[in-house]
Amino acid sequence: MRIVVCIKHVPDVQSERRLEDGRLVRGEEDVLNELDENAVEAAVCLAEEADGEVIALTMGPEDAEDGVRRALQMGADSGVVVADDDLAGADVVTTARVLAAAIERIGEVDLVVTGMASLDSMTSMLPGALAAALHLPALTLANRLEVDGGAVTVTRTVGTVREVLSAPLPALVSVTDQANEPRYPNFAAMRAAKK
Repeated sequence: MRIVVCIKHVPDVQSERRLEDGRLVRGEEDVLNELDENAVEAAVCLAEEADGEVIALTMGPEDAEDGVRRALQMGADSGVVVADDDLAGADVVTTARVLAAAIERIGEVDLVVTGMASLDSMTSMLPGALAAALHLPALTLANRLEVDGGAVTVTRTVGTVREVLSAPLPALVSVTDQANEPRYPNFAAMRAAKK
């Protein structure tokens, strides 16, 4: 099973923020989006069960590679950073198109996993836009997911309603912070990710 997990390098929620010319100025305290840690954990767990491969993918400034490095520390097998100054300030549709093009260049993928939102904007729009750009079914806001055969099944809770949804692979799934407890990388994983 080949899984792409989309991640974002965002300003630390505790750091000071400011806007210049209508754009968020990133500080020295950028981190892997906390909600994407759940996506990485979900992808790595599925890959471990199915002897699969996890590819961490991000779009952002050059320092976004720090987010990919964190995903590698958590168990991703490889990473891809799409960095282009012309993409600075891209909206969700442009971001989805760029990520979709990168996924298509990666090749055959069974599953795309994302976090439910990025903490710098909290729109939750990227998973749906990316699924549309890839022409894949989208199962969003999953607090549990499993892959069996050629299908992915998710459980999600919307208000007081619990839903169980399935879709054939390939598909896109976004996970919530209730999906799992992200692992903390050990020292060996941290050293290996630096290479």
